[in-house]
Amino acid sequence: MTVEIRVQSVKPLRHTFAHIAARFGDKPASRYQEGTYHLQSEVNYHYKPLWDPEGELYDQRRTAIQMKDWYALKDPRQYYYGSYTIARARQQEAADRQMEMAGQRGLLTDLPEADRALLVRLLLPLRHVEWGANTNMSQMAAYGWGTAITQAASMGTMDRLGMAQHFSRIGLMLDGNSGRSLAEAKQHWLTDATWQPLRRETENTFVVRDWFETFVAQALIADGLIYPLLLDRFEKQLAQRCGHGLATVLDFPLRWQEEFTRWVDAVIKTCAAESEANRQHIQAWSEKWLNAYAAALQPLAVLAMGEVQGPVALDGVKADLRARLARLKVTA
Repeated sequence: MTVEIRVQSVKPLRHTFAHIAARFGDKPASRYQEGTYHLQSEVNYHYKPLWDPEGELYDQRRTAIQMKDWYALKDPRQYYYGSYTIARARQQEAADRQMEMAGQRGLLTDLPEADRALLVRLLLPLRHVEWGANTNMSQMAAYGWGTAITQAASMGTMDRLGMAQHFSRIGLMLDGNSGRSLAEAKQHWLTDATWQPLRRETENTFVVRDWFETFVAQALIADGLIYPLLLDRFEKQLAQRCGHGLATVLDFPLRWQEEFTRWVDAVIKTCAAESEANRQHIQAWSEKWLNAYAAALQPLAVLAMGEVQGPVALDGVKADLRARLARLKVTA
């Protein structure tokens, strides 16, 4: 008796979902494409939102920005749920190792008392700034149009909570896990005159109805000033007298900001290139919030780097941001 083994190949009738094939052709799609494109609800809303009777449940008119194809705002990081969580897990492991090393070697607790008090007053209230950023990213995720931008905004909400926790961990490292520094930082946020201008602008963003203006105010302008000034430039000045211990625990937020900026710049550049009307809206919002946040950061710059170096550092950060806006064709 003989046994004949035959190999047969089965040709698939289609290689991807119909809505993906309609855009990219009938070929194998990436996970990002499958988890992003054409998932925005567009019909059969069933009811009007009671909180906005003039609009639909999902409505493109909630922003002055107009796009022929909202899925043009793709994420250059190609983040969908799987790739995002894997990337953040790896980053968190690296951040944990950095925090552990800083704690074991006393990189923060061995700082002079005056510098530790400065960190409590200057850095720890940023956990409340990050909570405000979380609120703003939540507005984008809730009212934005198109999964390409709303899913990235949803991931941004979790990033901002994680960043608030990171600053909290720095505080716990400074006070030996007692929590006293966090309570003190909260009082600085609520009552310290140095922080009130930035607190005011943070709260002003909460009442902006246009979700894309909120995106410009928070992700482009506020982050584009706060991170370079209060983390990067402040750390470099502190390092001149105390070494680079602080850099160990600020490496994670600064690296995250670099990655986040890639997405922000891609969105801004694409929207501005879509039409002159879009570009003018973004330019006007950028100018408005750049002036507001620059003024709000003036007292914090002085606190961080002194009456001479503080304004110089802030002017440098502003110049860098304006150069970035020029590269994006949105000169403010």
